[in-house]
Amino acid sequence: MSDSTAAPTRRIPATAREHRSDIWLAAALFVAAVLSTALGAAAGVFGEDTPGMEWGLVYAAALTIPLAVRRRYPEIAAILVALAFFVAGSFRLPELYVGNIALFIAMYTVGAWVDDRRRATIVRVAIIVGMFAWLLVTMFQAATAPADEVGFSRSGAFSPFVAFMLMQLLVNVAFFGGAYYMGDRAHGAALQRAALQHRTAELEHEREVTAAQAVALDRVRIARELHDVVAHHVSAMGVQAGAARAVLERDPDAAREALLGVEASARSALDELHQLLETLRTPAGETPDASTVRLADMEQLVEHARENGLPTTYTVVGDPVAALPPVVQVNVYRVAQEALTNARRHGGPDATADVRLRYEPDAVELEVANTGRSSAPVRAGLGIVGMRERAAVSGGTIEVGPRSRGGYLVRLRVPVEQSAPAETAGVSA
Repeated sequence: MSDSTAAPTRRIPATAREHRSDIWLAAALFVAAVLSTALGAAAGVFGEDTPGMEWGLVYAAALTIPLAVRRRYPEIAAILVALAFFVAGSFRLPELYVGNIALFIAMYTVGAWVDDRRRATIVRVAIIVGMFAWLLVTMFQAATAPADEVGFSRSGAFSPFVAFMLMQLLVNVAFFGGAYYMGDRAHGAALQRAALQHRTAELEHEREVTAAQAVALDRVRIARELHDVVAHHVSAMGVQAGAARAVLERDPDAAREALLGVEASARSALDELHQLLETLRTPAGETPDASTVRLADMEQLVEHARENGLPTTYTVVGDPVAALPPVVQVNVYRVAQEALTNARRHGGPDATADVRLRYEPDAVELEVANTGRSSAPVRAGLGIVGMRERAAVSGGTIEVGPRSRGGYLVRLRVPVEQSAPAETAGVSA
C-alpha cells in the first residue's frame, strides 16, 4: 500500500477549543472536589481523625490541575492524578467521588489520545497494577484487623465482609476495565475520522487535478481545432495570393480568379471558426446543428486542394460504415486536411497527393501520400502533434514520416465496432 493511501496512524491533534474545554473541566472538578471534601468531613466519612480543610484544597488542586493539560500530556496527567488519588486515600482525606471521576478521565485520556499504543498500554497497565496492589493491601489489612474496627460481620462462609471485599474488587475491575476499553474505542474512532478526513482531502485533490486536466484537454482541443482550420485555409489563401501577384500584370483575369479563391477560402475559414465557436458554447460539447465536418465531406476537401495548386487523387476502398462515431469522422477528416496542408506547404511546386480512405470490417484507414520534397523538419510542428493527438483520442495509431522514394506519408488507422455497411461510395480520381 502506498503512503498516499495508507491508513493514518496518528489521530487529528486536539483543537484550541478542546484545550480550552479541558481547562473548564479542570476548574469544575476543582470546585466539586473542594465541596466533596468539605461535605465528607462534615459527614464524618472517616471519623474525627482526618486532615484539615487546607489539605483538602491541596488535594483538589493536585487532582484537577493535571486534567487542564490532559490532551497535551496525557501520560503525565494520568500519573499525577493517580498519585494524588493514592495519597488522598492513604491519608484518609474525606473525599469519595471526584477523585474516582478524575482518575477515570485521566485513564480514558491516555487510551484516547496517546498515538504510541505501546506507551499508552504501559502507562495504563502500570496504574492499574499499582491500584490493584494497593487494593489488595487494604483488603489484607481489613481482613487482619480486629473485628470491631471493620464494621462488617465475618461469620459464615460468605460473610458480609467477604461480600463487601468482592464488591470492591468487582467495582474496581469494572472501573479500570471501562476506562481502558472506552479509551481504546475513542482512539480507534479518532483514527477512522482521520482516515476519512485524509481520504476526503485526497478526493478533493484528485477532483482539482481532474478539473485542471479537463481544462488543459479543452485548451489542447481548441488549439488543435483552431490550428487545423486556420492553417488549412490560410495556407490556401497564401498560395492563391501568390498566384494572383505573379499574374496580376500580364493576366488580370487569372489574378481576379485567384483573388476570388482567396475570398472563398476566407469565407470558409470564417464559417468553420463560427461553427467551432458555436460548438464550444454548447453544453457538453454538442454541436447546435448538423454542420460538423464528416467523412462525406472528404471529396470537397480534395477538390479544395486541387483548386489551390495541389493535384490530388481520392479513392474510397470498401463499404463505408454507417454508424461511424462523429468524433472519429471529424478526426479522420482533420488528419487528411492537415496532411494535404503540409503537402501543399512543404512538398514544393511540383508536388502531388493521393488520398485513400479504406473501410475494413474492424477499422477505418486513411492514407495520404504526396510527392515532392521529403526533408523532415527538425522537430514536429503543431500540425503533426495535433494529428497524433487525434489518433490517440480516436483510439487509433498513426504513422507520419518521409517515404524512401520521395515525398511524405501519413497513415491513420482507427478501430471501429462492427456495423452495417452504408451505400457504396463512388471512387473519384
